[in-house]
Amino acid sequence: MKILGLIGGTSWHSTIVYYRLINELVGKEIGAQANPELLLYSLNIELMREQDPQKINVKYAEVAHILEIAGAEAIVICANTPHMAYEFVQPKIKIPILHIADAVGLQAQKLHHRRLGLLGNRPTMTKGFIQSRLKNNFGIEILIPEERFISECHDYVSKELTQGKFTEQAKQFFIHQMEELKKQGAEGIVLGCTELPMLLSQNDFDLPLFATTQLHAQMAADFILSNDI
Repeated sequence: MKILGLIGGTSWHSTIVYYRLINELVGKEIGAQANPELLLYSLNIELMREQDPQKINVKYAEVAHILEIAGAEAIVICANTPHMAYEFVQPKIKIPILHIADAVGLQAQKLHHRRLGLLGNRPTMTKGFIQSRLKNNFGIEILIPEERFISECHDYVSKELTQGKFTEQAKQFFIHQMEELKKQGAEGIVLGCTELPMLLSQNDFDLPLFATTQLHAQMAADFILSNDI
């Protein structure tokens, strides 16, 4: 099995889910008698709260390099928003970063979906690093909530979900946003905050929900088990 490096901590709640899922998914293939080798570097979420792109880029490049030296053969960034650092970090290391948007795009292709709604915090919905990847690599159009709702989405994510608080009020708010995106023509909804699948399940909505945590963890497990060099 290949050795995978994980950059987590944003938030630690979803990082735990990543760790569990990757082990469970690999375990389904190799049995419970073994588990994959994983290198985990858990960052302080305060780095993301400062919203300093240059500082985020430098820190993620530093951590990616540490994991590469430690023996990682690929890296998974265990959250959506830190993928804003991908374009800066990837050229600075020799191993691949498994991009969370690619995990979504591959699943959308299987379902023949070309128009998806995106929910998450403000940077994930508005900075374009998820949208452009999906558009350029998979031809997928992304819809986001109206501007008047974006700040509320961000507040629920940053002030509640990433701190382990999951309320019925938050759940109903995001369901309402999904209804609005459906009216705009969304064929599915990307849960673009890795805590959102901890708040919402497929039973909560009648369009396919693209749970980025689950899809990304499956991509990670597939890499670990792959035979290509």
